[in-house]
Amino acid sequence: MEGFSSGLTIRQREGIGISNTSGSRSHGEHEDPVWQREAGPTVFSPFPETSDYFGDAHKDWMLNFRVRDLGKMATQLRDAGIAVEIDPKSYPNGRFARLHDPEGNPIQLWQPGGVAAPR
Repeated sequence: MEGFSSGLTIRQREGIGISNTSGSRSHGEHEDPVWQREAGPTVFSPFPETSDYFGDAHKDWMLNFRVRDLGKMATQLRDAGIAVEIDPKSYPNGRFARLHDPEGNPIQLWQPGGVAAPR
């Protein structure tokens, strides 16, 4: 899968202009700037096939949604009966929370901060 990720990364950069952020697995420590749009940054970040980042070896993708207020969004989801785990750590590019869809696929919520914060 490593070759696929590398090829995909090259295509995303050259074909549609989205910088790769998979060079680091720590939030906010990317070599390249993210693709900045009016609504905020957009990221495409392939992970190695052996990554445990998704929390389950059988899950190999995750959606990440940018949210304006992580606390309010978590409260809204919890009020609807959805379990949400907010990462207690703040990163250079913001704060994160994780939940799962009905099939167990991970979903990450991201409230941008620092240079990634909406302008």
